[in-house]
Amino acid sequence: MQSSHAATAVSAVFDEPNLIADAGLLPLVRLAERVGLPDLAAAIRIDGADNSGGAHPAAKVMSLLGAMCAGADSIDDADRLRHGAMARAFGGVRAPSTLGTFLRSFTHGHNRQLHCVHRQFLAGLARHAPLLPGAGKVMYIDIDPTHRRVYGHAKQGAEVGRLKGQRTLHPILATLSTPIARPVIAAVRLRRGKAADVRGAESFVAEALAVAKDTGGTGIRLVRADSKFYTADVVAACHRAGAHFSLTTGMNPSIAAAISRIGEHAWTAIRYPDAFVDPDTGEMVSDAEVAEIEYTAFTGRKKAEQVTARLIVRRVRRLSAEVMQGQGELFNAWRYHPVFTDSPFAMLDAELDHRRHAVIEQAIADGKAGPLAHLPSGNFQANAAWLTLWAMSHNLLRAAGALASRFHARATTATLRAHLVHVPARLARTARTQLTVHLPERRHWRDAWLSLFDAVHRPPSTA
Repeated sequence: MQSSHAATAVSAVFDEPNLIADAGLLPLVRLAERVGLPDLAAAIRIDGADNSGGAHPAAKVMSLLGAMCAGADSIDDADRLRHGAMARAFGGVRAPSTLGTFLRSFTHGHNRQLHCVHRQFLAGLARHAPLLPGAGKVMYIDIDPTHRRVYGHAKQGAEVGRLKGQRTLHPILATLSTPIARPVIAAVRLRRGKAADVRGAESFVAEALAVAKDTGGTGIRLVRADSKFYTADVVAACHRAGAHFSLTTGMNPSIAAAISRIGEHAWTAIRYPDAFVDPDTGEMVSDAEVAEIEYTAFTGRKKAEQVTARLIVRRVRRLSAEVMQGQGELFNAWRYHPVFTDSPFAMLDAELDHRRHAVIEQAIADGKAGPLAHLPSGNFQANAAWLTLWAMSHNLLRAAGALASRFHARATTATLRAHLVHVPARLARTARTQLTVHLPERRHWRDAWLSLFDAVHRPPSTA
């Protein structure tokens, strides 16, 4: 590839009023409107805010959502919605300064209102797009916290917690997925940096399970989480909602005693088609053995709160240092990875299901590569609102991908932006009312873009 002109024959002028850089926002905003997001957001009541920060919440929510879908990771990045012909394509776009004032007007109560909007918006997307195929049979609800490093001592709630020497805020996420669908965000909460991972987990799990039901999770619902959430309260929340649980337990004397009661004949050898990294040692693992035993957990609680279920244990052979040095095997040792579950599936399927809990990391990585690259405000509640708006933009992009093509239904968020959103276009009007969007010819993802565009612009089904 080389330049087609000599350097002295090239000039650049920013003077074209009919161009836009993100034509993919046209079908995305239309999809959000069809789901009813403007009306949902208009119900947010922020009274008495300074500088009229709470006025016109629908326009401000839609502006922030559009900016995040285009890749904004700061409030100032919302200015990308105000170039070229964007004002002809969209009405009501707000300036970054206005959006910042809006976010800083939020209190905890206003964030609860926004959570309600997020929940109804996700349910609407699930009705309008094949967002979670197979949800009526099996749905996975994955819970996991993460940390976002922040800078500056003015950040409310930022503290040095698990990440030594780093000031962080501490979001917790719940995702919904099926065996054939990538995760969408069911619920999010922002906590201060030192908050315990399990803080508020019982109500958070209950909220995520309610969202799962709203989005079509009428079959088997399985809550998956790491050992941080191995508590009687989390299990009780699952039982109250009629869901199953699959929780890593870690090792303690009671778990070790249960594992010691498993006979050698009970272990089933398995070989993973794709080797994975053992989290304890960093070694690549392709062979392991799995067994299960009945186990009663939480025996320190009163009788009604104790739970008897399955303890499924995966063990991986650990070679001694002498073996690694070529001196022969002196003795066998094992690393054990126990899971406490009441999964209705067979042992090997239940163990495989639990290892797929790592799917939630896809959603976390997508966020950190986009709007969660920063939590942009010094105000804690503003950052909490930003987190929820990111979750809504993530779900909107996932719904758009599901409408575009089978490939885009499972693509990463970065790929969705590159293929479907970041499409330059020229706008032209004919007969004063007809708007025509002129897109680049020979674009590789033309058919997927048009599938999305047609799906959100065709008349609503009356069925």
